[in-house]
Amino acid sequence: MGRVSDWNDVRPYFERPAVAHLATLMPDGAPYSVPVWVGVEGDGLAVFVEEGSRKDVNLERDPRVAVSITDPDEPLSMAEMRGRVVRRLTGAEAQEIVDRIAVKYTGKPYVQRDGMTAFLLEPTSHSANDYSAD
Repeated sequence: MGRVSDWNDVRPYFERPAVAHLATLMPDGAPYSVPVWVGVEGDGLAVFVEEGSRKDVNLERDPRVAVSITDPDEPLSMAEMRGRVVRRLTGAEAQEIVDRIAVKYTGKPYVQRDGMTAFLLEPTSHSANDYSAD
């Protein structure tokens, strides 16, 4: 397939149960990148973090994000999304998203039942590179 930028071609990378990397910005502007589970929500992505964590604090202060992911079966195939937080959810609203993402990765709802925050991310740009041998 090569390089693509249409969301319908990029989205499947984020629908797989692969670990993604979320980049946020520290107070001094330095990047902060950590592995996360990610879910597709509508035309965007969702991630969850512990309330009060470095990721939570960074996203509350500056909504800009970048998320990258690779195909576990073909590590050179990857997708990336840059965008911004459009919504921060807590409580039961967050837990619904947390559980939906956890089921995708583990087959079960998330063990931790409180203190989680979910963020809905809106892409401003996205692309994928497919290096499969097909």
